[in-house]
Amino acid sequence: MTDETEYGLSAQRPALEIPAPELDYRPPRPHRYRPQIGLIGAGGISEFHLKACLALGLEVAIICNRTLEKARQRRDAFYPGAEICSDYRRVLDRSDIEIVDITTHPEERFDLIANALRAGKHVLSQKPFVTDLDRGAELVALADSQKRLLAVNQNGRWAPHFAWLAAAMRAGVLGEPGTVDFILHFDHTWTAGTRFDRIHQLILYDFGIHWFDMALQLVPGRNPERVYASAVRAPWQTTKPPFLAHAVIDFPGAQVRFLCNAHTRYGQEDRTVVAGSLGTAQASGPSVNEQRVALWTKAGLARPALEGDWFSSGFQGAMGELLLAIEENRQPSHSAAANLASLALCFAAVQSAGAGVPVAPGSQRRLPAGAG
Repeated sequence: MTDETEYGLSAQRPALEIPAPELDYRPPRPHRYRPQIGLIGAGGISEFHLKACLALGLEVAIICNRTLEKARQRRDAFYPGAEICSDYRRVLDRSDIEIVDITTHPEERFDLIANALRAGKHVLSQKPFVTDLDRGAELVALADSQKRLLAVNQNGRWAPHFAWLAAAMRAGVLGEPGTVDFILHFDHTWTAGTRFDRIHQLILYDFGIHWFDMALQLVPGRNPERVYASAVRAPWQTTKPPFLAHAVIDFPGAQVRFLCNAHTRYGQEDRTVVAGSLGTAQASGPSVNEQRVALWTKAGLARPALEGDWFSSGFQGAMGELLLAIEENRQPSHSAAANLASLALCFAAVQSAGAGVPVAPGSQRRLPAGAG
């Protein structure tokens, strides 16, 4: 009788435990550059921006919000000496402000970014920085003409597990990329009754942009050819947008799969598997903030001990990389120009979910109507 191992059904043999490779995954920090920063938008996400600035030893000198009380609350909690205002033009008029951090909702960002660049400020924009690729290209051209840098807060890139996996791929530890699987079972029901509940493609768009961005980091140097996606609403959901979603992205010689149940109330798990020609790396845990990483290669099994988490490391990395790029006179890795590719992939996925057919990234130039 044929041995069952010929069918690949045998259990994986125990691997020799080996030291993990030393990889540069920690969030970047500027060497000496410590500019004055102005924050526009004091909503929920601004808390993490301000915590990151404090951790980096940066000074937020002015906080702006149309509802002044929100700006006051943020000021009192984080930077008691900061000025507050309700008109963003006050931020741009201050000659001492070199960096403008914009955390407003997407529909408000284009004019804010454009005016900040014209005022001679470098800009960090919350994601997604635009909902139209052509308008995004306009902002990139404007930044270039003003000799200013425009970066996007894709903070997931500096979450320790994602940063380590991407560093392993860049270092050749995993060899050539084969597959990347993002499998997410998490509870996103906190959005019920909030402004997010009105975003129809909340999972593929507002949430999924992090994973579409990471797809490009984990399959570097290759352009995605097509994406097929779908999203459905479970009848027992307490939220309006469909919370069951998936996407399959085809690259030349590689594939990325995104599978999501955002209405998992019990037993949450977030898992990423990156399988290459020379090894496989896995990251798993109950949330994006709590992850363990393991690496299997011919040499054995390595378990790197990582520091930080999605929210602290991620937001520090987004601001730190922008400041370091200014200091080193180069484009940041999360530049708006580079982020257009992530948005093209995201918009294609949203279009595919609505049309039921594969879509080539870049062919859908703007976020499909009704999706956001």
